[in-house]
Amino acid sequence: MFLLAFLASTAIPVASEWLLVALVIKGLNPLLLLVCAVTGNYLGACTTYAIGYYGSDYAIRKILKISDASRAKAERTYNKYGAVSLLFSWIPIIGDPLCLVGGLFKMHFLKYSVLVFTGKLLRYGATVWLTLKGTEALIQ
Repeated sequence: MFLLAFLASTAIPVASEWLLVALVIKGLNPLLLLVCAVTGNYLGACTTYAIGYYGSDYAIRKILKISDASRAKAERTYNKYGAVSLLFSWIPIIGDPLCLVGGLFKMHFLKYSVLVFTGKLLRYGATVWLTLKGTEALIQ
């Protein structure tokens, strides 16, 4: 769970929710799964932040494969809504560039961490809760 969640928060096009849902349905500890998913996804986002902070345009374009259009969209969102936009770093396609922009703009890491971690916790927490409620409804 940790590895897939980590990879999902980088520019690698994978999703981690399907595995989280499957493991919750299978009966594994939902709290432990939540901790693994949130931690992995947060650390992946921190990796993207570090690339933005320390990386070159080459790393951003060639390694992360974040297009100029995605980067520009993330910058517009960041400029429009400010740092609070990082609460939405979990959203597919725009989330990874938002994390990158946080690094590019040299955002204070503690502020970045609180916003990104909170957004990811809410996302995975909702996924676990909805899965538990859904399986509960199916059993009854």
